[in-house]
Amino acid sequence: MEVKSKHLKVEERKKILLLCDDFRMHSGIATMAKEIILGTVHQYNWFQIGAAIKHPEANKLLDLSKDIAKATGVEDAYVRMIPSNGYGDANMVRSIIKSEKPDAIMLFTDPRYWTWLFDIEREIRKDMPILYLNIWDDYPAPLYNRDYYNSCDLLMGISKQTVNINKLVLGDLTKDKVIKYVPHGINRNQFFKLSDKDANYDKYLEFRNNIFPNKDIEYVVFFNSRNIRRKSPSDLIAGYRVFCDSIGKEKAKKCALILHTNAIDGNGTDLTKVKEALCDPEYVNVYFSQQKLSTPQMNWMYNLADLTVLPSSNEGWGLSLTESMMSETMIAANVTGGMQDQMRFVNEKEEWIDFDADFPSNHRGTYKKCGEWAIPIFPSNRSVVGSIPTPYIFDDRCNFEDIAKAIEEVYNLTPEERSRRGKAGRDWCMSDEAGMTAQKMSENVIDAVEETFRTFKKRPSFDLIKVEDLKKDYIEHKLIY
Repeated sequence: MEVKSKHLKVEERKKILLLCDDFRMHSGIATMAKEIILGTVHQYNWFQIGAAIKHPEANKLLDLSKDIAKATGVEDAYVRMIPSNGYGDANMVRSIIKSEKPDAIMLFTDPRYWTWLFDIEREIRKDMPILYLNIWDDYPAPLYNRDYYNSCDLLMGISKQTVNINKLVLGDLTKDKVIKYVPHGINRNQFFKLSDKDANYDKYLEFRNNIFPNKDIEYVVFFNSRNIRRKSPSDLIAGYRVFCDSIGKEKAKKCALILHTNAIDGNGTDLTKVKEALCDPEYVNVYFSQQKLSTPQMNWMYNLADLTVLPSSNEGWGLSLTESMMSETMIAANVTGGMQDQMRFVNEKEEWIDFDADFPSNHRGTYKKCGEWAIPIFPSNRSVVGSIPTPYIFDDRCNFEDIAKAIEEVYNLTPEERSRRGKAGRDWCMSDEAGMTAQKMSENVIDAVEETFRTFKKRPSFDLIKVEDLKKDYIEHKLIY
């Protein structure tokens, strides 16, 4: 990855302690963390507590500076890590603060993983700011997150909806915060449209043939996400079956659905049984891709697809959609959460929509027009679900028959038209308006962090609070809009 030629010397840079998934792993959080480190290593020194389940290198001190220097060309890069089973704890952070002396702490993922850190935020913020790259999937505005948001000095919302949620939940407390829109960004050199002139094109053709042995496949639908309830992969399989019935058996034989996910997952379901029950193998081609794939192979997957579908009922962003767009492959998605940003809905003035208390989401279909690379699937119903730590959140369910219609809409386009629309998606991702490239994401992070360093005021050891009647704990925002 290329970075700006001008950079601060290692001794001039501020150091950031990063808490999230080990950036060498393959989760969406790890992938974005890696791109941020690569894209900002000329500006900041990084030390990470790299989280994983049963991490094989737990508690080792790793110096990754040479690897990062080789990847970026920043010869004096400083990147170190302590791998961890889980996200760490207060004592680990205290120890690292003492030894590494960071200038800020940066968090990335669900706030419930950091309750132990928020418990000691006063101790931390008397010396340094807390930076939070955050996301929230849906409304109603989560009052239960207020203390978490208020424990941070910088809130970088990865979706427009998240930025609005941060502001709604904090209310008057926003005056003491830096709140910025920092959408996820994809490395344009890793996800792109292949041509027969590419050096690895023969390997790509071999890859494709191995997926469809002895099959003449002309139209491919792709799903790349986890097999968990909110991702709705069973609805996609049902929708794909309805699509096959709609176009007829002979045409359906030349179509395929690929699900890059674990077919059986305790957090989801047994998709092999779903396939067995719903799909006649004579004409409904459903394939599971369960092995880990390299980044080039993932690019091949998006290239062999004609459409990437993500029907999640809750989705903070949906990284597979951005990767698909960068690969010039069309997308279809449920209209909820951060997926709305990637579809680029426009208002009556042809302006990319934004959200506020009166219009907190487009999941009710207020605006229908969007980017031509996207096929929106509007939820057929919304229910309020929750758990003890997250008592309420809308669950936006789309009808599997509507998924089938979206798949068929793209099927009915000519290959040339699909290609044209796919290219429009990549062009928009790389535009200044969207800013959904890894480079732009890193620039956005630098701008937000630098503003925070300029405006940060160290917290006193304690506050004097005048005891008054509590204000009504209620947020003025509509449920129907």
